[in-house]
Amino acid sequence: MDLLWGTPEKLQQLLCEMVGWNSITLSEGEVEFAYKLKDKLEQIPYFQNNPEKIYLGEVNWDRQYVTALYKHPEATDTIVLMSHFDTVQTGEYGDLEPLACNPRELTEAMKGIRGELDEYAQADLDSGEYLFGRGTMDMKAGLAMHMATLEKAAANEWRINLVLLSVPDEEVNSAGMRYSVSKLLDLEREYGLEYILFLNGEPSFAQHPGDQDHYIYSGSIGKIMPSAMFYGKETHVGEPLSGITSSYISTYLTHRMEWNPTFKETVYGETTPLPVTLTQRDIKEFYSAQTPYRTFALYNVFTMEHSAEQVFDLFEKVAEEAAAHCMEDYMVMCNNENIEPVGVIRVMRYEDLVKYALDKFGIEYFNDLIRDTLMHPEWDVREKSMHITDILLVNCQELTPAIIIMFAPPYYPAVNSSEDELVKRCIGQIKENAMAKFGHELNQIHYFNGISDLSYVNYGEQKDGWITYEANTPVYGDAYRIPFQTMKQLKAPVLNIGQFGKDAHKRTERLHIKNAFEQMPVLLEEMILSIPVKSRL
Repeated sequence: MDLLWGTPEKLQQLLCEMVGWNSITLSEGEVEFAYKLKDKLEQIPYFQNNPEKIYLGEVNWDRQYVTALYKHPEATDTIVLMSHFDTVQTGEYGDLEPLACNPRELTEAMKGIRGELDEYAQADLDSGEYLFGRGTMDMKAGLAMHMATLEKAAANEWRINLVLLSVPDEEVNSAGMRYSVSKLLDLEREYGLEYILFLNGEPSFAQHPGDQDHYIYSGSIGKIMPSAMFYGKETHVGEPLSGITSSYISTYLTHRMEWNPTFKETVYGETTPLPVTLTQRDIKEFYSAQTPYRTFALYNVFTMEHSAEQVFDLFEKVAEEAAAHCMEDYMVMCNNENIEPVGVIRVMRYEDLVKYALDKFGIEYFNDLIRDTLMHPEWDVREKSMHITDILLVNCQELTPAIIIMFAPPYYPAVNSSEDELVKRCIGQIKENAMAKFGHELNQIHYFNGISDLSYVNYGEQKDGWITYEANTPVYGDAYRIPFQTMKQLKAPVLNIGQFGKDAHKRTERLHIKNAFEQMPVLLEEMILSIPVKSRL
């Protein structure tokens, strides 16, 4: 049977074409990609006969996710093939940026700047075994492989159901996945599906520079952003001791959060990266002789088993220690200069600030205070979080100086299926086949370190830890929402199997050609076909 993407050459051409559909997050190309993808899928004869089984779903800002269902008439067991089609920016390509989404031409052009590349990229360029370009590795190769798998399953009437799900916005807020999880439940009910595996196609990520190992993943690391608004007391620079700057206060917490081992987790012998500051700046808009008195900071924390509630409890303790240390140093200065302190720095959770403001103003005035902030389209959800907290503190200055602790989006709950019997079986089968067929070793990692949309299925938190997240995320329910209850209903295990590549998000992003188009499609197909499935009674 002559398949559209049934040979390595055809599959590579499909990838090059889709990479050419520039789909940077929040660009017009990202909006257009879903329609182009739908058109491609409609070329498969199965979907020409079953057009209702391809669906475009609304996300936000005119973006769409895409689902395509191959349904065997006698099968109930279903695998979801997950991918994202947005990419990060391309500015780092410099004068080669016009070629960033043209893999073949870019790969050739890279030879002209070979001396600018690191030794690993030079070796791979010289080998001729890699295809360079934005989105080649992360992760349009995974999408292309899923499309070819779906086509082959339909053509050969595999006795298992497949749902292809490809979404926008994985690189920023994962809006695409958060909006699409309800569609997975709808499909399950409408067609009598039973999800047995959520199979993502993110590529293999290096564990260290020069890493040549190829990994598959039985889970995905979590990411959460505890954040803080620091509110001091303003003064004129000519009278510095009449106030306290938010910059001064913020340094104490940032010093304690950066690389803090308190947040480190080790599971299955794998350890989370240490916390780091993602943003710290004051919100003084114009230069003046007034000292800065409002600063905010966002801290990145990775998780494996910690819930949002546990992270927040740890963060609160660190913030209280930082405030106490700051006060100690501040009081020494006040004693040395023989001045009265401007106040005691308090630490408050955002939810407690909200309760205070509601008691003070009432619900209508409270809503009026934050409505304008939520309506600013030029601010992202992190900026809106800080502006909401800021406007509440401006109107509750009797609480200051203060550190208000909160969460800023996004939140990726950790997910892991290493102990699931089906996942163990799949990993064992694909590893054995890779070695037997290609002499290629695959290594298991328990937590995908690149962050992925697998975080939004099979949510296992049983202690309602998300309630703390909802209550302390200023934009929650308005500009940002996580469907925790829906995620809990998508109970199937998770697995990530993708192609080998290097340097995601760098100008040397590249994909191993033979692995991507000859090896992994075969290994994925044989793994799926090896799964024992239930049929409809």
